[in-house]
Amino acid sequence: MKIAVIGGTGLIGSQVVGILDAGGHEAVPHSPSSGLDLLSGQGLAEALEGSDVVVNLTNSPTFDEASLAFFQTTMDNLVAAAATAGVGHLVILSIVGVDQVPELDYYRAKTLQEDILKAGPVPYTIVRATQFFEFVDAVLSWTSDENTVHLPVTPVQPMAAADVAAAVAEASVEAPLQGVRNVAGPEVFALDELGRVTLAAKGDERPVVVDDTAGMFAAVKGDVLIAPAGAVIAKTAYREWLASR
Repeated sequence: MKIAVIGGTGLIGSQVVGILDAGGHEAVPHSPSSGLDLLSGQGLAEALEGSDVVVNLTNSPTFDEASLAFFQTTMDNLVAAAATAGVGHLVILSIVGVDQVPELDYYRAKTLQEDILKAGPVPYTIVRATQFFEFVDAVLSWTSDENTVHLPVTPVQPMAAADVAAAVAEASVEAPLQGVRNVAGPEVFALDELGRVTLAAKGDERPVVVDDTAGMFAAVKGDVLIAPAGAVIAKTAYREWLASR
């Protein structure tokens, strides 16, 4: 099976390519470095030619309101090109609970990406994943200084990028779901607790202060970022992952 992996050189994409190649498929990574520009459509027809499946792992360069225009344009271009090329399955990576946090521009943009895919003519699968372990340090940095880290108590169920990549690769070689597959890590943390676990593992003695106005995840209400019923639960635990770093 020939699979075009758009964004195939990034954190998830490079791992997806490796998994698919190891499984005997022909996974071809595409990115700006290979001449593909999803915003303009340059190189898109060539990238999709002869592909049975297309996996889209590209991401907006910003998390603000501009991300809406990015996903509108790139998905319009990709869906049209995939239909023209006769692609039989289009897979995207999204976020668990993404359609339940309209207060966040980026989540509204990812919901728009899903809606464009659903409305298009190409059979599809949406893989929704929880937050990546690899991004926890960045989340802490948004609301910290040299003395303290401020975090809300938002419940999260993070997972390793390697497990995300495995879920995407698996979905790409199966029949299109015409729907959503949710994947998540094995443990639920309050975000402030996750911060304390992370700092302790690094020997960082800064205290974590509960602040329900701090950072992007302060806008999230309830447990919408937690795996819903029927989700696939990955095996890698956060402390185990931290210890392996």
